[in-house]
Amino acid sequence: MFIIGELINGMYANIREAIKERDKKEIQKCALDQIACGADALDVNCGPLSKKPREDMPWLVETIQEVTDKILCLDSSNAGVIEEGLKAAKNGVIINSTTADKEKLDITVPLAVQYKTWLIGITIDKGGIPQNKDRRLEMAAAIVADCQEKGLPEERLYLDPIVLPVNVAQAQMKDILDSIAEFKLISPGIRTTVGLSNVSQGSRQRNLINRTFLTMAVAYGLDSAILDPKDSALMDALITAELILNKNIYCDSYLDAYRKK
Repeated sequence: MFIIGELINGMYANIREAIKERDKKEIQKCALDQIACGADALDVNCGPLSKKPREDMPWLVETIQEVTDKILCLDSSNAGVIEEGLKAAKNGVIINSTTADKEKLDITVPLAVQYKTWLIGITIDKGGIPQNKDRRLEMAAAIVADCQEKGLPEERLYLDPIVLPVNVAQAQMKDILDSIAEFKLISPGIRTTVGLSNVSQGSRQRNLINRTFLTMAVAYGLDSAILDPKDSALMDALITAELILNKNIYCDSYLDAYRKK
């Protein structure tokens, strides 16, 4: 499982304040803490309250790169903000994200091709959130076709079925899990990812819901997740799920053996 740490996000008060005050130490500590807990990449989001996101994004990228060469997942709905981050990036980058809208694909996919990045394609369009698996698959196919047409290799594409909060969309959970498995039928080289914390948004048992959904999604073939790697119970559940699926060899100390150092 490819883990993208979610915590460098201006929606969190400590990160928002660090961005405002240009406090490198707080950002770098957050980056290194997530890596120490198993993050393979770091999501980087200025947050909705950023007044100067085109300045904040490259500052975040440069600040993080001072202490790690991990892949950065540049997270913004504004392609201009993403491109400012791309200009500052020295190592691997994931663009997070594009929707299935043609006008969005026409901007974001060429950026991914130009800068040789990975791209997350979310199965949503201006018509709204899909209400069933078939609609998710339809939008996934449109994203894949557009990427192929524009020259983005399929191994650089992640498809996201858009996870919804279980407390308001309980009936859709099975469709979301089925979509993870069936995206691979569109093209076997494509990978899947989810923004895990969405599933528990607004719920009381957030950690338990996140943990349970993640282990189920792994069984359906999930390749990646944007999550909180500092949640040790979540990470242990992931390791155990992969063990049960025979992705790792059992030993009594398997948790210590397979925790990423």
